[in-house]
Amino acid sequence: MGGVHAAAVRAAGHMISRVAGSTPAAGADAAARLGGRRAAASAAELIASADVDVVHVCTPNATHAELAAAALEAGKAVICEKPLATSTGETESLVQAAGRSGRLAAVPFVYRFYPTVREARARIASGEAGDLWLLHGSYLQDWLAGSSATNWRVDPARGGLSRAFGDIGVHWCDLMEFVTGHRILRLVASTANAYRERGGEAARTEDGAVVLFETDRGAAGSLVVSQVTPGRKNRLWFSFDGTEASYSFDQEQPDALWVGGTAEDRIVVRGPDTLTSDDSRRLARLPAGHPQGYQDSFTAFVSDAYAVAAGEERDGVPTFADGHRAAVLTAAVIDSAKINSWVEVPV
Repeated sequence: MGGVHAAAVRAAGHMISRVAGSTPAAGADAAARLGGRRAAASAAELIASADVDVVHVCTPNATHAELAAAALEAGKAVICEKPLATSTGETESLVQAAGRSGRLAAVPFVYRFYPTVREARARIASGEAGDLWLLHGSYLQDWLAGSSATNWRVDPARGGLSRAFGDIGVHWCDLMEFVTGHRILRLVASTANAYRERGGEAARTEDGAVVLFETDRGAAGSLVVSQVTPGRKNRLWFSFDGTEASYSFDQEQPDALWVGGTAEDRIVVRGPDTLTSDDSRRLARLPAGHPQGYQDSFTAFVSDAYAVAAGEERDGVPTFADGHRAAVLTAAVIDSAKINSWVEVPV
């Protein structure tokens, strides 16, 4: 993810001042690869550097809280990869620290920055959907297909107690709440594993999860999450169904928004001349027919986040409060799966 962040920073017109890795040698190698002006011997040295305005935390999950807190304490703006931390206590502390600092504190829930996603949000806000009553979808990947596939994320000590939901399920939930304005009020979850062992060791985090939920506005919903679905590289899909219209988005085909109606269905293509809201057109940086994808959305996120850091206003930049919300939902999924029952989620 450091490479994705670096590319977005450069594309947004900014400079990578310093890069730190797990060792000075790793930092020097990363700086050369990512286009950094110089390497820092450590994360602490990077955070303390006068030529660093924004700190991007792209390290294993268990280190996020300490590094983000140190950056805020040093008066830096912070963009921290999700999960913001591996416990709700830590994420709540980071929200408070961000408030005290008065600086930008953002989490890259970048699927918010697809123009077609903003188009769905605008249409729903306008009342075109009628009353939303069913919110459903999935987030499917296959990078852990095969029992030998592994990395640090499968270790709960480094990645957290939840892997599939905590890693990608929270993206879907953030997107659902951002687009619809609904908040998950209660849920029941079941987790599962494709393999009892992974990388020669007993599996300790889930490969997938199924979640049913209810929202504060009376809608019902469902989510299927998997990191072991062969052929699905990164399919975040949703259908938000109202009494008058429904809206469907597929991240593997992000240049189109499907709008369903009882008399006709429409495909709204992404482009500055085809979308209807100012917000969605602002993010449609290429003419229709020219593919605009994940890296473009990440660049749009960084551009808006840096604008906020400079004192400007931008709608929809995800904050540490949104990162805390993701941690609260993850904890609820873990608790529900343990007791096999519905649990309440603080709104």
